[in-house]
Amino acid sequence: FQTVFVGKNKPLRDPLSSFRWQGFKLEDYLIGRPLGKGCSAAVYEAALPLLSDGQGSVEGNRPAGKGPAAQRDHGSAFQGAEEESGPKHHQKAAFPLAIKMMWNISAGSSSTAILRAMREELVPATPVALAGEYGAVSCHRNPIFGRKKLQPHPNIIQVIRAFTSSVPLLPGALTDYPDVLPLSLNPEGIGHNRTLFLVMKNYPCTLRQYLWENIPDARLAMMMILQLLEGVDHLVQHGIAHRDLKSDNILVEFDSAGCPWLVISDFGYCLADENTGLRLPFTSNSVVIGGNCSLMAPEVITASSGPGMVIDYSKADAWAVGTIAYEILGLINPFYGYEDSTLESRSYREDQLPKLPDHVPCELQQVIKMLLQRDPSKRISARVAANVLHLSLWGESVLASETLTLDQMIAWLLCQSAATLLTDGLVDKSRVETKMKMCFLANLEYEDLWATVFLLLSWRNQKG
Repeated sequence: FQTVFVGKNKPLRDPLSSFRWQGFKLEDYLIGRPLGKGCSAAVYEAALPLLSDGQGSVEGNRPAGKGPAAQRDHGSAFQGAEEESGPKHHQKAAFPLAIKMMWNISAGSSSTAILRAMREELVPATPVALAGEYGAVSCHRNPIFGRKKLQPHPNIIQVIRAFTSSVPLLPGALTDYPDVLPLSLNPEGIGHNRTLFLVMKNYPCTLRQYLWENIPDARLAMMMILQLLEGVDHLVQHGIAHRDLKSDNILVEFDSAGCPWLVISDFGYCLADENTGLRLPFTSNSVVIGGNCSLMAPEVITASSGPGMVIDYSKADAWAVGTIAYEILGLINPFYGYEDSTLESRSYREDQLPKLPDHVPCELQQVIKMLLQRDPSKRISARVAANVLHLSLWGESVLASETLTLDQMIAWLLCQSAATLLTDGLVDKSRVETKMKMCFLANLEYEDLWATVFLLLSWRNQKG
């Protein structure tokens, strides 16, 4: 099963796939209006002139009346986006791309220094992304940047072009981020003349913005949480921890049926070191341990620095998904600062977690509860949690059997595989449900599958 589906488990088409050797210079792009800014970058809508006829536009434009269509995050922590007065209509097909301009305050102005200092941002870059003159990373330079190679995944952002260029005076720059501009553009600026630019697809909105106007039903919420778990598991399999998961850093587009397609973005705080893997030596307080402190897992936020101390991030992102699940289910994230009900990951107890609505399926409630276990040794992994939701969504015929046998499991997997292949080949390649089934079948492990079945059955027996 894995042999069949691993190669098919890919994201949607790259909007620049037809222009393989173009788009490696800032001058190649038509820059539109600003989409937002964060603590380390500004993002603008963009297009190659050759794409102005609509070629390469993202599949699954937002259906009419389905939430905000303008302010977008595109891989930066857009704290100011939620202060906007409201969404603005915009014809996205005219600008199928987004350009993220990093703010270069301390990296110097050489391309090598910039790429080295901002190498975390390059973790989700495609192999061709760095092929341009001011981004080219030859084999002997790879170790300098220490960038892990991350295989593409449907729920992980793809940086499709990355290059350094002189900082231009873009719309809103003198108003929105004057301090980080170079002296040549602002006499009081402290930025360098050159910086890193990242080109990505232009997404309709962030998860937070989508949830402003939409409360998904239980099944759709389960599908959305499942996508985050699949994305996190993919990172863990590659020895990468995101360390800044939040609804602002998750982008949303829509499949042909209007189902939200979630994509994890903004890798600026990620841990992707070839030498340390997911275990970070925490020898002093100068070591960066992540981004958003509110959604930092207990084992990370409570860690004490010192000789021989190590922080294990193998389940830290899974914990963050558990907190975001509350938002997806229409509730306030219990770890954000709202009045007296706020919990702190440093000190909360599991019995303090807010009760989930009764309409939320038992399996999903249990998954969220186990994702938010303080002790990582008791916490469910992203892979096991994803398997639970997969079986809950489309494995009812297997779970209903009182005496489940290996032959029954194989027969069910064969049926799921055949249906998934037919749907992907004959119906629609952009359907979220089909992609999620492919993720499940591509990550099948015999022991994990049976463990998931028994876990689900035990939960149901306890409820009964």
